[in-house]
Amino acid sequence: MPSSQSSELTTREKIQYGLIGLAVLGGAAFLINNLIKKSKSNLEERLTLEDGGAATFAKQLKMAFENDGWFGTDEEAIRQVLRKVASKEDFQKVIDSYQRLYSNSLLRDMKDELSSSEYAEMIAIISSKPDRYDKNGQAQGVTALQHVSWARRLKAAFDYFPGTDEDAIRAVFIEIPTQTDFQQVASSYRSEYGADLISDLRGELEFWEYGAMMKLITDKPK
Repeated sequence: MPSSQSSELTTREKIQYGLIGLAVLGGAAFLINNLIKKSKSNLEERLTLEDGGAATFAKQLKMAFENDGWFGTDEEAIRQVLRKVASKEDFQKVIDSYQRLYSNSLLRDMKDELSSSEYAEMIAIISSKPDRYDKNGQAQGVTALQHVSWARRLKAAFDYFPGTDEDAIRAVFIEIPTQTDFQQVASSYRSEYGADLISDLRGELEFWEYGAMMKLITDKPK
């Protein structure tokens, strides 16, 4: 009759088998997790075909980081994408989509790809946007800080080298939701720079550009 010592597992053997079991379970969990991430990424990838959607913006930002394989990052492409994002709520959707597509943090990748001043500029673009838009297309959550941010972005567009950045001005004018908000931006501009916004606009733009820009504002609700 076999002794109990030979028929029972030793403590060492129990530990070894336990570690093997944990390794198998851990490996299975790792594979399952990767499959889930891959499935989510594939589903999100299909959404990148939708023009103006969060997934499309997320993919465009990733492409700007990669810059078609060229050295460095395409900062202007990042700037253009962020200008198109309508609100902070929509930007959060871009962040979530980026995570699903690439299993990385968008903000962390932006910090890695940009200088501190460039990163601050990009965040300022998002910070100046309204929190969200309601079902009638009206901006919600516009604050005094956003008026200041719009004013600063306009000044940066005026000071852009080698000339005025008309696209940046247009992007700000599109984001400003009402004529009243534009007046608040002008007030913030005067407080920040001691200058009249309208006078600076006239000085920076050709007369036909000025008229087209101001029409963006006068077409907005009061």
